[in-house]
Order: sequence, then structure tokens, then C-alpha cells
Amino acid sequence: MEKIPIGLIGTGRIAHDQHIPVILASEEFTLVACTDRSGDVAGIETFYDIEKMQAVHPEIEAVTITAPTTVHYQAAKLALEAGKHVLMEKPPCATTAEIDRLVALAHDTGRTLFQTWHQREAPRVACVRNWLKTRAVTGGRIVWKEDVSLCHPGQNWVWQPGGYGVFDPGINAISILTKILPCPVFVEKADLSFPADCDCPVAAEIVFRTDEGARIEASMNFKNDGPPIRDVSIDTEGGSIALVDAATKLIIDKKIQEMPKSFDDYHAEYTAIYRHFAALIADGASDADVTPLRLVADVFLIARRHAVAPINK
Repeated sequence: MEKIPIGLIGTGRIAHDQHIPVILASEEFTLVACTDRSGDVAGIETFYDIEKMQAVHPEIEAVTITAPTTVHYQAAKLALEAGKHVLMEKPPCATTAEIDRLVALAHDTGRTLFQTWHQREAPRVACVRNWLKTRAVTGGRIVWKEDVSLCHPGQNWVWQPGGYGVFDPGINAISILTKILPCPVFVEKADLSFPADCDCPVAAEIVFRTDEGARIEASMNFKNDGPPIRDVSIDTEGGSIALVDAATKLIIDKKIQEMPKSFDDYHAEYTAIYRHFAALIADGASDADVTPLRLVADVFLIARRHAVAPINK
């Protein structure tokens, strides 16, 4: 099979950690060029803007967008209008209206739009989804706490409007929750903590409610002291199940489940993402579930807001 020429928009940490090595090892894609205003990729031609990359390399058929969320819409719009297929890193866009417009634009141009949620691709997530299909959910708990200085060192855009703050990582937990639950989920109430020097929250306490009335409590913090905590646990009438350490461990009724060694491959999530992207392109289809983004928007709509001390970013 001939590989699909792809361009990369944004060469930050996640691009270097995951996207670039996965593309370079891919059987479906070949990395042609990148765009970035502050960095580059060794051995790969890098341009300052998207238009220049597209002009010099018209053979590019698809692009991956890993730039800050606030530029996702314009970058994806330019690519789709130029006839390129688009893969976007999470979170999707600065607003729900922007992602809705991109979905419509992908349909109108006959191009593929794949809004990724990489944590959903962790192999153990599918195991939990299947386990929950035959069990009634009675409750649950999310604890998702990270240190922004490790995830986004020196990147103040996460605290600016459209940067998501605590929901830059927290939306990963919500994407898992909405993937594994066999029923719809809503925001019942929430509390957001806004540092005096930030436009986005640093912490969130949320109560989600399933359509059947089960409550799932979530505690999120993006200025966590100590090791990260990324756990999602669900209680049912037939036992409990949990995804621990960013879905790298699966626990059923307090027992860690043994899994194939392949489940722990560092690039497993992103390898699955690019295989799915290639399949979508071949099928002329798109995949853009925006449920996690809508739940984040709902949190902002109903949350009580609390002022907290500056984080000295």
C-alpha cells in the first residue's frame, strides 16, 4: 500500500513524544513536512506557516494538528479547504461552535476529520467498556491530578482564554468516562477554582449524573504536588472496575488484571489513532465525537466559581 503523505502542524512536546515517532514508524503515513513558529524536527523540512507548507508540498494529503487549542480551528479550516484530511489532537477547539463548523466543512469538502481522544485508545479502555455493557452502573469516582510545570513547561497559553486550564488534562478523564459508560452522562454540579493570575481554572470538583441517576464524582487539579494521579473507577450492581495510572492498569473488584504485553507499549494509543485515521480516509468517513468537549462547556455553564491564590506561572 502506498503511504499517505502527511504534514504536522505544531512540533511541541506531544508531537515529539508520540506523533512523530508513530508517523515515522507507520505503514500508512509518511511525514513530509512540519510547521511551527518556534521549533523544528531534525531531518524534516519545517515551515513558519501552513500556507507555505501547502504551497511547497501540494502532494501532502493529510495533516495532523498538535498546536495549541486556540489555533486548531483556523489550521483545520485551511487544511480542509485545501482538500486535506485532518487529524486533531485533543482538546478539539476553543469553542463548541468551531468544532461543529469543522464537522460540517469536512462533510462539504468530502474530507476526513478525525478528532482524537488518545486516552480512549488505551487498550484497557475497551475491556472496561465491554465489562460495563451487562452491568448497571451505581456510581463512580474520577481523580485526575497533574503538575502543569511537567506537562506544559513555560507554556502560559493553557491559562489564557481557550486554553482549558485544568481541563487540558481533565478532558482525558471525561473522554474515558463517556467511552466506557453504557448510558448518557450529564453535569449535575461543579465548582471551579480560578487563580488570581489566570483566566482558566486550576482545579475542578464535579458531580456527573448518568441518565439512570448514578452519581460519578470527579476531582481534578492541574497544580498537583507529588506524583500524578489519573484514575477512573466505576461501581456497579455486579462489582467494581477501575482504570488506574492513565489506563495502564485495570482493576476488577480490587484485583489487578493481567494483560498482554502489547497493552503496555508506550506508543499503543497513538499507533491505534493513526491506523484508525488511515481507515477513515480509505472509507471516506469522519470521526468527531465532541461529547467530552460539550461536558466541559456544561461545567463552565453551571459551575460555582472560586477565586484562589495566584499560581506564579
